[in-house]
Amino acid sequence: MPRLSLWKDGAHTNDFKFFDRRISEMFTIGGTGINVHKYLGIIDQGSSTDASQPQATQDDPLAIQDFLFLENRDRKYDQDVYTMRGIYNVADTDFDLSQFGLFLQNDTLFITFHLQDMDRILGRRLMAGDVLELPHLKDYNALDTSLDVALKRYYVVQEGTRPTEGYSPTWWPHLWRVKCTPLVDSQEYNDILNKIQVDEDGDSTGATLRDLLSTYQKELEVTNKVVAQAEAEVPESGYDTSKYYVVPTDELGRPQEPKGHNADETGTASDSTTVDSSSTRISPTSVKAYDGYLIGDGLAPNGHPITMGTTFPTSALEGDYILRLDFLPNRLFRYSGTRWVKVEDDVRSKLTPGTGNTLRDGFINNSNTTTRDDNTTMDQRQALSSALEAKED
Repeated sequence: MPRLSLWKDGAHTNDFKFFDRRISEMFTIGGTGINVHKYLGIIDQGSSTDASQPQATQDDPLAIQDFLFLENRDRKYDQDVYTMRGIYNVADTDFDLSQFGLFLQNDTLFITFHLQDMDRILGRRLMAGDVLELPHLKDYNALDTSLDVALKRYYVVQEGTRPTEGYSPTWWPHLWRVKCTPLVDSQEYNDILNKIQVDEDGDSTGATLRDLLSTYQKELEVTNKVVAQAEAEVPESGYDTSKYYVVPTDELGRPQEPKGHNADETGTASDSTTVDSSSTRISPTSVKAYDGYLIGDGLAPNGHPITMGTTFPTSALEGDYILRLDFLPNRLFRYSGTRWVKVEDDVRSKLTPGTGNTLRDGFINNSNTTTRDDNTTMDQRQALSSALEAKED
């Protein structure tokens, strides 16, 4: 009589098949239905000369789109939806109060599937990138009463492995456990999120899954409110010098009466052409009263009135200011009596949406070029993948 042994030198014996059928039946009876959106590979981006981003001509779930950043940004999913049974422990969503603020826990699910049924239905194991839809978590009574469809719950597989409890006495595995996190509105899942949804009667709602599940609009509203308050508190970049007083001086640097000329003055000649009866106050002659980072605001010192236009006025008095709008940035001039002297440029701008004159904007919107030793030019702003390309000596 041969010696009894559950291990048969790597063969799937009848003992293994017996255990496997019983375990599969357990999933059929007690498991929940899960819809699987199978990850097929990378969407073909066309021909490419970048070695770090080769062209994907065939569906390959193991392919890498960007070898530099190790990303698969444009993912392709099977249009067919596969149904399987899975089991996981339902846990309460608790608040973690051990750290500063509130943190949600238990948003990660560990779902177990039958290994042989998975290979038969899906054709392979569940892998990172597959999207799981849990129908039993549908929300039929959303807070937003304008929605005509039930809100679905989607999870993305992050990794998969064989759990220890999935081994039978035959030493063969029967289970496959995956770690899943909630699906977020990102570029990787456009193939799923851009699908038009239908209501319970089968009629098209005209809205995509992204419109129903994404928090983009609410987050955008929050961002706009925060930006609006930030602009109210810090309206422009740089430093505000309009609140500081500038003492008017003459050509020798002596302080003058800021109120202007009056009848008591003895130094004003009758043939003076720079003073008339309409003069009210003297503006500072200093071309630039303050030095600093982004202080030009196009405003005259001490609140002196200015005019705006695209040409200089034909009649002007000494000390008059004009803001030329045909200069970019707008330029403030002061009339010295014989010529228009540049005072400053209006370089202060809003901190958003990022089109100002700050150092940050200059770095992000850098359009300058650099000339190499071989007289060839290159853009100073380049993508990291372009800067790290291998070049011939």
